[in-house]
Amino acid sequence: MATPRLTYLEKVGFGSGDMAINVVISSMFLIISYFYTDIFGLKPSHMGILFLVARLVDAVTDPLMGMITDRTNTPRGRYRPYFLIFAVPFGISVLLLFTTPDWSYNAKLVWAYSTYLLVTLLFTAVTIPYISLIGVLSDDPKDKLSANGYRLFFAKIAAFLVTIIVPKLAESFGEGRLELGYQVAMGLMGGLATLLLLFCYRTTTERVQHRIDDKPIKQQLALLLKNDQWLLLCGACFTGTMGYVLRSSVAAYYAKYYLGAGPGMLSAFLTVGVGAAILAMVASTWITKRYCKVQLFRWSQVAVGMLSVLMFVVVDPGEVVLAFVLYFLISFVVDLHAPVFWSAIAESVDYGQAKTGRRVSGLAFGGISFFQKAGMGAAGFLVGALLTFFHYEPNVDQSDFTLTGIALMLSIIPGVFHTLMGGFMFRYRITDAYYASLGDIGAGQRAADPATDDTLEPGRAN
Repeated sequence: MATPRLTYLEKVGFGSGDMAINVVISSMFLIISYFYTDIFGLKPSHMGILFLVARLVDAVTDPLMGMITDRTNTPRGRYRPYFLIFAVPFGISVLLLFTTPDWSYNAKLVWAYSTYLLVTLLFTAVTIPYISLIGVLSDDPKDKLSANGYRLFFAKIAAFLVTIIVPKLAESFGEGRLELGYQVAMGLMGGLATLLLLFCYRTTTERVQHRIDDKPIKQQLALLLKNDQWLLLCGACFTGTMGYVLRSSVAAYYAKYYLGAGPGMLSAFLTVGVGAAILAMVASTWITKRYCKVQLFRWSQVAVGMLSVLMFVVVDPGEVVLAFVLYFLISFVVDLHAPVFWSAIAESVDYGQAKTGRRVSGLAFGGISFFQKAGMGAAGFLVGALLTFFHYEPNVDQSDFTLTGIALMLSIIPGVFHTLMGGFMFRYRITDAYYASLGDIGAGQRAADPATDDTLEPGRAN
């Protein structure tokens, strides 16, 4: 017997968790680079190294958090309790991240490292349980896809808040001191994130129970490496995140320097991208009801590469209208794949169990999170390196060489990574029909070896 269908309230509650997490993700994608160079005062090269160091920390903490959640078993669930425990510290860390002390450069650099690494650790503590949660809310693929649609819609609402409300609040509260304005504005966003995590905890239910393989990490890793579909998703996650972070990180620079935008237009340019992504969440849900979700994933990313080349070729400095139109199109197409990707991760875990007879869940989700953060770190480092290479100097008129570099960083360079992402998915084969066949495979394995049974829920169909 299949699990009960998710209610609208539970889907909204599930989405609120990603909205909380995306207060941090959106700030890291959309404004942290601009904040660090133009407001906080870091050199681009130092900023890039900071992003890379943080991802090296993730190389340890993400798999570790995945194994910790695998060993968690409470009356309140395996994953949800972490939202309750870390909601308040998570919100406070956001406030500290955007606090600019009036210290010497070296002391400020230490502060930046301390607060960024603190956010990174707390981000891991809530994100690994959150991305694992979808696997225990429902066992129905379409239900999971729908829930991920809600999730990503609310994530984009968080991005909308960061791009629209935060700059306006920063200007209002700062009264000429943007560093103070950003501290207050992002402190409010951190408080909102805390409330949203608590709401997610309160409104969701872990109804699908899995028996998780508790083998040592080396054996679990060996099992994961046999899961070819999971490995493809790791590659897609890394390259896609690289492209997304590169484009998002340079969008503020592009608007300010390439288009000559003031604060209002800069905010509008960022908002156009976020608004397009919100519409993409709705469109993706509609399209995948009528069209193969894997094909949508593949071809949308190839199309992003083509649109990126077009934007670089046809948009000259100061051509605001054309830049807005093409940035909207790129931002819309690039996010059509997002609900498919996050539901595919849970399905790849089931695929791995069907293939090997053993379920590796926490490490699989932790591994995906690591590749996402590795992509963020590599992209952040590349942003710093490229800004340095193209001779970027904050708050001055840029040379033609610098402007060309900024245009490349918004268009062709991230477009290459998205095309690579689509290329990975041409080898991915877990369609809805294929996923349905995994139940028969798993049933055969359990008949041969009852110890591999993953469910503790009587009558549940796999």
